[in-house]
Amino acid sequence: MFERVAEIITRYNMFRHGARIGAAVSGGADSVCLLHVLLALAPRWDLRLSVLHLNHQLRGEESERDQEFVVEMAARLGLPAMVERWGGEEGNLEEAAREARLEFFTRTIASGAVERVALGHTRSDQAETVLFRFLRGAGTAGLAGIRPVTAAGIVRPLLAVGRGDVEAFLRERGIAWREDSTNASPVFARNRIRHSLLPQLAREWNPAIAETLAHTADWALGEESYWEGEMDRLSARYLTESRGAVLAPVEAFRALPAAASRRLVRRAMERVKGDLRAVDFRHILAVLDMVSAGEGHGRMQAPGLDIFRSFDWVRFARPGLETLENRNFRLPAPVPGSVEIPGSGRGITLQVIEKANRTKPTGSVYNGPMGLDWGRVSGGLELRNWRPGDQYQPAGSSAEEKVKQLFQKARVPLWERRHWPVLTDGANILWVRQFGPAARYAADADTEAVLVVSETAAPAPKEESGSCGSASIQV
Repeated sequence: MFERVAEIITRYNMFRHGARIGAAVSGGADSVCLLHVLLALAPRWDLRLSVLHLNHQLRGEESERDQEFVVEMAARLGLPAMVERWGGEEGNLEEAAREARLEFFTRTIASGAVERVALGHTRSDQAETVLFRFLRGAGTAGLAGIRPVTAAGIVRPLLAVGRGDVEAFLRERGIAWREDSTNASPVFARNRIRHSLLPQLAREWNPAIAETLAHTADWALGEESYWEGEMDRLSARYLTESRGAVLAPVEAFRALPAAASRRLVRRAMERVKGDLRAVDFRHILAVLDMVSAGEGHGRMQAPGLDIFRSFDWVRFARPGLETLENRNFRLPAPVPGSVEIPGSGRGITLQVIEKANRTKPTGSVYNGPMGLDWGRVSGGLELRNWRPGDQYQPAGSSAEEKVKQLFQKARVPLWERRHWPVLTDGANILWVRQFGPAARYAADADTEAVLVVSETAAPAPKEESGSCGSASIQV
C-alpha cells in the first residue's frame, strides 16, 4: 500500500518537500485510509498535514457523528482540523455538495493554509467514473476520468489502490471508519454502477474490469496531456473573447482535422461555461454540423450555452447574454464631445472643423468631404443602436437602402448588429458605423463647417483585437 501510493505521488510530482498538505477526510474508508497512509509517508517529503472536513448536513444526526469522528481522529493523531458546515441547496444536491466541497478546498488553498488538498479517490472510483462517462457519451477527455493532479491543487494519491485494498488495510490495523448510508441508495447513478453494473461486467465479461477501465483512463490521460498543449496553441490562434463571449472563425473548424476541431469546440465551450458538465458528443457534433453549412446563420443551445453562427463566425456565450433590456440604447450626442457605446469598450467622438482649419483630426480618418455638413444639422443629436427597419441613403449610393441589407453585403454577424451605432437628428439618420454619412447630410465642396464623426477604442485586453465585424474607425 505505502509503496504504491508513494509511486503515484512521485510519478505525478504531487508534493514538494516540506509542503503543507490538507487531507480531505469525510470519515469514510477511503479518506481515513488516505490520512493514515499520508501520515506514514509524510517523513519522506517532510509534509505538514492537516485535516479538512465539510459537514454537508444532509443526513441529519449521521452527518454530525461523521464530523465528531473526524475531529476526534485528527486530535488523536495530533493533526490540526479545519471544519466547515454547508446548509445544502435546492436542485441536484449531489452535484451541489460536490461543488461545495471543491469550493471549500480551493478556498483553503487560496488562503495559504495548505498548498494542496489530497482526496481519497481510488482505482475503483476511477473505474466507476470512466464507465459512467462512457455510458453518457464522453470522448477521450471524459475517459481520462479522475485527474491525479488538477490545476486547482487537488491531488489523488490513492488512484492506484482498489477499494478492497483500502478496507483490508484498515482492518489489518484495526482502524475504524464511518459508513455513509447514502452509498447504498440506488437513487444515485454511481451507486447503481458500483453495486450492480460493474459486478455484472466482472462476472460475465471481464473479471479485471476495474483495472481495465483504470488503464483506459491512464491511456486517455496521456492523450489528453498532449492535446492540452496543442489546444493552447490553436486556441491562441483561433479563439477570441468579446463582451463575455468567445468567437471563432468558421473556417477554423473546416480546415482543422476532426480531432482538433472537436477539441476546439470543447475549449470554446469550457472557456465560456467554466466546465463541460452535461456537455456530450451530441452537442459537439451539432456545432460542427452548424458550421459546416455553406452560408447563412444558425443557432443552437447546449447545457449552459447559447451557440450562434452568422456568416464567417461562431459565437459561444451563456444564455441571456443579450436581451431587449440590455440591447437597446439611446444617448444624447453632444457636439463637441464623446459618447461611449454601451457594452462595447468603444466610443463615438464628434467635433466640428471649420473649412479654413480643415486638417486631419487626431484619432480619426477624416479625408475632407466624407464628414457631415454641420450647417444642415439641427444640433440635437442622439446616438442609438440599429433598430430593425432602419434605412437611409449612404453618401455615394443612388438610393435609400435598409441598414439590414448593408449588413448582409458587409457580412456583419447578427450579434454585432445589436449594438451597432447610429447617429440621428430627430427621426433622420445622419451616420451609421462602417457605412458612413447620409447623402443629404454629407459634406461637399461648399461646406463651411464639417462635423467629423470618429470611432475610438478604449484600451482593451489583447484578445479583443481579433473580434469579428468591423472595428475600424469610420466617418
